[in-house]
Amino acid sequence: MTALVDVTGRLRKMPAEPGNPVSYTIRVGDTRVPLNEMIGYPLQFDFDGVIRCINCDRKTNKSFSQGFCYPCFRKLAACDSCIMSPEKCHYHEGTCREPEWGETHCMIEHVVYLANSSGLKVGITRGSQVPTRWIDQGAVDAIPMVRVTTRQLAGFVEVVCKKHVADRTNWRAMLKGDIPELDLVAERRRILDLVADDLSALRATHGESAIRAVDEQSLALGYPVQVWPRTIKTHNLDKLPTAEGVLQGIKGQYLILDTGVINIRKYTGYEVRFRVYSNN
Repeated sequence: MTALVDVTGRLRKMPAEPGNPVSYTIRVGDTRVPLNEMIGYPLQFDFDGVIRCINCDRKTNKSFSQGFCYPCFRKLAACDSCIMSPEKCHYHEGTCREPEWGETHCMIEHVVYLANSSGLKVGITRGSQVPTRWIDQGAVDAIPMVRVTTRQLAGFVEVVCKKHVADRTNWRAMLKGDIPELDLVAERRRILDLVADDLSALRATHGESAIRAVDEQSLALGYPVQVWPRTIKTHNLDKLPTAEGVLQGIKGQYLILDTGVINIRKYTGYEVRFRVYSNN
């Protein structure tokens, strides 16, 4: 087969642009390859066994927190436990690993949202990451619920919402494409009613303007998928360094091949050879 694309380098998270459908690009080293136009073509990943930290470029035997070596994982604010549990933010205690990073990433406006990715879920993201975060989760619809002044406060709101709605995406269900339709405007109203007393208590502590309910529209998202998988089989480059198959679709950070799915974000920092072949 003739190789239309043949590049080598370190994998990074796939950039995506909203649209109908979402437009994806894969980053291999310094090369960016538009992927939507490659659907229907055979492609192949060959992992050469080398993983390099996306922060310091150190060679590492294992990737931590999707692309970091262990020393960076231990020292960077972006890898601290409060990233996964923002309500545990300790910036105000003066113990943030990188206070300047915290100021620019955490002490800014965040959005608490509802999304339909494998069913209804609540989540948080920086205001600047809308709708990127929703795309990364494979949401078919999402809507802002409240805007808050800090990441920690977003975490507090998420915690009270989790009493009534899931905060996780079932990635296998998300990739099968059979997602139930939801009225997110009605769901937003329902959840806000359920947590009204909790939000009032948070406002009493943090200020009335710290949590602002919004009346923003929902955003529907479509994905470039020709064939939805009936069963989910995953490619694991750590166990089998070659993954190949015909690209049938892209959703979230997953490539859907006729041989299985591969989560590109999981292999951030992996050195690979990436090829796309002519389908003639």
